[in-house]
Amino acid sequence: MEITAQWVRTFWTKQSRGGDAATRRNAAPVGFRMPPTPAPSAHVVRMYEEDSFEPRETLEARRSLAVGLREADGRLRVLPRVDPLFGIPPRSRRPPAVRLQPGQWVRWQLNYRFSSAAGIRGWSYWMDTFNVAYGPADADIFLSTPTVYIDERGPVR
Repeated sequence: MEITAQWVRTFWTKQSRGGDAATRRNAAPVGFRMPPTPAPSAHVVRMYEEDSFEPRETLEARRSLAVGLREADGRLRVLPRVDPLFGIPPRSRRPPAVRLQPGQWVRWQLNYRFSSAAGIRGWSYWMDTFNVAYGPADADIFLSTPTVYIDERGPVR
């Protein structure tokens, strides 16, 4: 069965926590039109504060995504990977994996806050959005409303 995967990661610093910069960050898309993607590839989009959140798009091997994808019994199991010691907010209790049926898709969002090792550079942030469809999908699928939406974002103050 076909799997269509898109990983959108947005990076920012304290400078984009408020005002016009935060407005630009919050307006950044969380889903994009899929380019022709040879299997087993994924569409990866990165947006950075220093580029005014302009999308940078690439194709990468699907196995490089920070999300577990496993087919079993006619369904696709989807669960993003999170290192428990990796950034804030802590995630001691996570939602269970989503099991998609053919024709369904999930949007799963997580956010993080990090400090530099020596605490010299201040805080940095990022948000991951995983868009995953199971079965045949048209190029505009991730511009529509997902079948399943998981919001795993937490406070990062």
